[in-house]
Amino acid sequence: MNHARSEKKRTGGRRRSVRKKQKHEQGSAPTETTLGEVARSVASVATDDGVERADIEDVVENPSDPNYVRRNIITKGAVVETSVGRARVTSRPGQDGQVNAELVE
Repeated sequence: MNHARSEKKRTGGRRRSVRKKQKHEQGSAPTETTLGEVARSVASVATDDGVERADIEDVVENPSDPNYVRRNIITKGAVVETSVGRARVTSRPGQDGQVNAELVE
């Protein structure tokens, strides 16, 4: 149920909006980090020996949206196939601009 002010006046006339939407009230499309060129498809993977830079080969699993696997979109929590092995993404690539991950057994 909508609890906003009525669109009609007491007299039955239409009530016009006072202002347009402000910039912060407008929605925007999410930043979806996709698998791209080799130079950008690199992850810092935490292994037992330390941190290793590994090439991202494929998105294997994404719990936030199964459709992201088909579209190769990387988000936090996604499981990616790297040159080191399977790794779970721990950073937020759309926000940070880098992919940090840890190996999954």
